[in-house]
Amino acid sequence: MAEDWLATLRRYFLFLLAAHLIWETLQLPLYTIWLNGGAGEIAFAVIHCTVGDLLIAFSCLVGALILSGDRSWPARRFWVVAALTIIFGVAYTVFSEWLNLVVRKSWAYSDLMPVVPILGTGLSPLIQWIVIPLAGLWWARGAKQLSWLQGQ
Repeated sequence: MAEDWLATLRRYFLFLLAAHLIWETLQLPLYTIWLNGGAGEIAFAVIHCTVGDLLIAFSCLVGALILSGDRSWPARRFWVVAALTIIFGVAYTVFSEWLNLVVRKSWAYSDLMPVVPILGTGLSPLIQWIVIPLAGLWWARGAKQLSWLQGQ
């Protein structure tokens, strides 16, 4: 029997919401807003970035499902979809960090942010877009004990 893809998406969404919120909060010292922003500005940035992360993550997953998914996903082609989801997320992150750091100057890294030399992208956002989607998809696929998410 094929796994319930809708329940998997629900579990993935809940995981992403919590994980991105925690990650965005913990990485604040790696950005200048931590030192230069007020409490309201910092809170807005965390909420804004978390919501953006959710939209980006779901766009990456939907793109991966369209390109390589199977009607019985996640039972079939799970790892192909997961790999593409992560590749899309990392690619978008490199582009977005460049756009917002260099072109728009919407934010800046603090001296604490390790930067990947060739890309010029912070290490924290790159790790975020590898670890969170991978852990979220793995958890969402395996968390079958949460039957209330499946409407049962």
